[in-house]
Amino acid sequence: MLLTKYTHSCIRLEQNSQVLVIDPGTYSESAQALDGAHNVLITHEHPDHIDAGAVMDALQSNTGLQVFAPHSVAGNLRGDVSDSSIASRIIDVMPESTLELPEFKVKTFGGQHALIHPLIPLVANIGYLINDDVYHPGDSFIVPHGLHPRTLLVPVHAPWSKTAEVIDFVIAARARKAYQIHEALLNQTGLNMVEGHVKRIGSYYGTEFGHLDSGDSVEL
Repeated sequence: MLLTKYTHSCIRLEQNSQVLVIDPGTYSESAQALDGAHNVLITHEHPDHIDAGAVMDALQSNTGLQVFAPHSVAGNLRGDVSDSSIASRIIDVMPESTLELPEFKVKTFGGQHALIHPLIPLVANIGYLINDDVYHPGDSFIVPHGLHPRTLLVPVHAPWSKTAEVIDFVIAARARKAYQIHEALLNQTGLNMVEGHVKRIGSYYGTEFGHLDSGDSVEL
């Protein structure tokens, strides 16, 4: 399985000519990530995780594309289209469920975005585990229960987190490999600091951390 990292939280996975994209957001190269995709997973409604315009353009131009998202996100997308053939390819997904997609078995976890502030409403958030290998938590530190993903995507910085929580997430997941996501709001100095802590402390618990620039790919 080939993993390609795009800016912030967007990931593209390819296996045997099937393409799965997670969180093509407004901070990411969404059109590039979505090119030729077969399925898209959205963790939650915030625009840095879904570029609604790019997703709708892809649905219109790619008649085989399906989009899976929490009910609120899927409902908003369906409300923006009058073509039932497009609306039928926008599918609600719930936590604690399994999606059987070509070449990709997807398990879902969580249900709630991490708290930013009590005055900022919480929204639905779903973490996705792909082929019992790659785990994308969206905006949460929910660890998939009973499982240790081989590859962990780590939100290294967010308005809802602190570095200690990032490190504890890596420790709890016990993945063999980890790569950064959700880094767009950090400058290089801050990114180097956080990644340095994650790499050093993660290694104590058997996790090898690696940095991927936008457009970098790694074979899993």
